[in-house]
Amino acid sequence: MAQINAPYGANRKKTIVGRGASSKGRACGRGHDGQNSRSGGGVRLGFEGGQMPLYRRIARRGFSNCPFKVTYEAVSLSRLDELFADGEAVTLEALKAKGVVKGKDVQVKVLNNGEVTRKLNLEGIKVSAAAKEAIEKAGGSVK
Repeated sequence: MAQINAPYGANRKKTIVGRGASSKGRACGRGHDGQNSRSGGGVRLGFEGGQMPLYRRIARRGFSNCPFKVTYEAVSLSRLDELFADGEAVTLEALKAKGVVKGKDVQVKVLNNGEVTRKLNLEGIKVSAAAKEAIEKAGGSVK
């Protein structure tokens, strides 16, 4: 059985620069003089050497609904069925307590994925039409 070896030059030690002249030649692999050769050197993101940066040259126009957008986290019926007992109330606070959803401003929508065998009482949560039908068929309720 042949031994498999990495090709020559595949495994090279990482060059750690900025540790003096002994590290990798006189300039330590940072070129010669200049801002980027110094410790702490470099420019901030978007800096174009004093030229007006692109993000400031382009006009900001119009309205963005992004700050007001409401996103819903999908929760399947099978997940609720395995976490909640028969007749237990399913609220946003209960879902957060059981670790199903996380976050301060999170919203939930229950989708009809899987089977539901227990009576679940959903309060204050959005539910799809098919999920509502499945919950009511199992003897639960949606408020």
